[in-house]
Amino acid sequence: MNLPDKKLCELIDELEQSSVSFALYRLPWEKEPVLVLQREGVLHTCAHLQGLNGKTGFVLAPFCPSEQHPVVIIRADRKAEGWAEIADALASIGMAKPVKDRLISDRHVPAYTRRDYGEAFGRFIQPLREGVFQKLVLSRCETASLPDTFSPLATFVNACTSYPRMMISLVHTPVTGTWIGSTPEIILSAERGRWHTVSLAGTMPMNGEQMPEGWSLKNREEQMLVSAYLREVIGRIGFNLTEEGPYTARAGQVVHLKTDFFFNLEQTDNLGDVLNELHPTPAVCGLPRQKAYDFIESNEGYDRSYYTGIIGWLDSWGERTSLYVNLRCMQLSGKQAVFYAGGGILPSSAEETEWEETRHKMDTMKRIIN
Repeated sequence: MNLPDKKLCELIDELEQSSVSFALYRLPWEKEPVLVLQREGVLHTCAHLQGLNGKTGFVLAPFCPSEQHPVVIIRADRKAEGWAEIADALASIGMAKPVKDRLISDRHVPAYTRRDYGEAFGRFIQPLREGVFQKLVLSRCETASLPDTFSPLATFVNACTSYPRMMISLVHTPVTGTWIGSTPEIILSAERGRWHTVSLAGTMPMNGEQMPEGWSLKNREEQMLVSAYLREVIGRIGFNLTEEGPYTARAGQVVHLKTDFFFNLEQTDNLGDVLNELHPTPAVCGLPRQKAYDFIESNEGYDRSYYTGIIGWLDSWGERTSLYVNLRCMQLSGKQAVFYAGGGILPSSAEETEWEETRHKMDTMKRIIN
C-alpha cells in the first residue's frame, strides 16, 4: 500500500491529535483502507459488551470495561473506502485546526520491567501447578520513545504493506487515545449470514522467511483448550457448526495454531450478548474463564486497557461484521509508544521461553514504526 498525497497524510496525522473520533482500518488481503469518521456529537460509550446490542459502528472495547476504559462506538457519520473517498470525506474538516487533547496524549504510563514480569510469572505459575487453573494468559507492556519524524499514518501504511494477512487499524478518540494495531485473531465476523470465529493459540517464531515445523505438546494443548471452549460456547449461541483446522498460520514474524469455526445465528440484534459469551476467550484470558479473568485483574500487575479487547466494524443489521481481538498493538502516549504482548501459561511453561514469546510479538509493531 502506498502513502496518499502529502496533504492527506498531514491531515490524518493532525486528526490523531484532535478531539475528532475516527478509525482507519484495512481487512486481511484487502487492498483499500476504510475510514469511519464521526464528525461531531458525543462519542457513544457503554459499561459492558451487552451495550452493543442493536448498534452499528466501529467498536473499541477493553479487556475489562471500566469507568476509565469504557466500550466505545464510533458512529459512521461518513464511511469511505480508498484514499480518494477518504480525502473527500475529510475535506469538510480540512480547514479546521484540530484542538489538541492533552488529557489523552500526556497520560503517564508506568514502567514495566523484566523483574516485574518474573514476579508476575511466579504468581501465575503456582496456581497452575496446583491445579487451580488449566491455563492463564500473562501479558506485559513496554514503553519506548518515538522518533521525531514519527507519523501515525505512515506507520499504519507500513503495517498494511508488511502484514497482508492481518487486520490493520489506526483508531483515535478523546476517550481511548490513539491505538495502532495489527491483529490476526477474529472474534466475530460475518458475510452473507454465515458467522465466523477462530481458535488462535500456540506460538513459534519464524525462521527468517521459513515456516517452523513441529509443534510442542504445550502449544498443541493450549490450542485444544481454546478450541474446546469455543465449541461449547457456539453450541449455546449458534447452530450448524463446522470446523477447519488446526493448521499453522503466519502472523508477522510468528506463527500460530489456528482453527476456524463457522456457524449460524438465529438473530443479529443481540450481538453484544454473543460477544459477551465469546470474549475473552481462553486465548487471551484462561480457564476456567471467569475465575481466570478475576485472577488476571488482581495479579497481572498492570492495566491492559484496550489490549486484548475487541476492535472492528459492528453491523447489527447488515450483512458484514468484522470484529477482531486487539492484539499486536501499541498505544500512543505523547512522544512515546506503549507496546503490549502476552502468552498462554500452562503448568509446563518456562519463564524465559514465555518472555521471549512476548518479545517476538512486540517486534511485530516495533519493526513498522515510521
